[in-house]
Amino acid sequence: MLQQIKETAEWIKQHTAMRPLTAIVLGTGLGRLAQEIEIVEAFPYQDIPNFPVSTVEGHSGKLIFGRLGGKDVMALQGRFHFYEGYNMKQVTFPIRVMYELGIQNLFVSNAAGGMNPDFEIGDLMLITDHINFMPEHPLHGPNFPTGPRFPDMHEAYDHQFLDMARAIAKEKGIRTVEGVYLATQGPTFETPAEYKMYHIFGADAVGMSTVPEVIVAHHCGIRVFGVSIITDLGVEGKIVEVSHEEVQKAADAVQPLMAEIFREMVKRI
Repeated sequence: MLQQIKETAEWIKQHTAMRPLTAIVLGTGLGRLAQEIEIVEAFPYQDIPNFPVSTVEGHSGKLIFGRLGGKDVMALQGRFHFYEGYNMKQVTFPIRVMYELGIQNLFVSNAAGGMNPDFEIGDLMLITDHINFMPEHPLHGPNFPTGPRFPDMHEAYDHQFLDMARAIAKEKGIRTVEGVYLATQGPTFETPAEYKMYHIFGADAVGMSTVPEVIVAHHCGIRVFGVSIITDLGVEGKIVEVSHEEVQKAADAVQPLMAEIFREMVKRI
């Protein structure tokens, strides 16, 4: 795997002169944020050596290099999920490649079901912490040389980034909420009983991604900021049947607000 990571990073270096310090992972229905980036180069995943290929609707599958907020950035337009059949080494492969390319900051986004009764559909939730309910850990196996065997996780989501996001949201009048994100395997949406259980456990939102990427980024010493767009509610009395298409639609509606926060944060880093 280490050899494949280095091969992929070298291929990318040979195909672009850009060396951004910040990377963005765009989740389900959030690919429109890529339109905010002044694209210099875009590589379909299938053209990149050793790269997995996203199979989920709403994930276009491109690695983008460009400028956002006046700074060079890299963006994954579409991520990889455990439920697609990939193992955790494949799911987090792009994060390992980003480290090899010199990335220091990672912004992650996702669509999630809200379980906090104070949340509304369309809310932007700043992720303050997470709970890992995935059946496989991304650091399982021989330890990668990018970090310790037993990494501390008390600040998986950078506190300075969170303070910056709070200040920007207040300046621009953007409603944000905050909470803990819980990651499950998927691909089924949660039952009412599961929503209730996860909320009792301390989670405010639930989804099927993000946590493996954050763990690996943290293991590499990359600073992380995360946002969940609340696309449906798992609150007792408010639970309704939900489809992937409805999740995409809800995420699409609020993308400009998330883009505004991301753009301003990149500018200030």
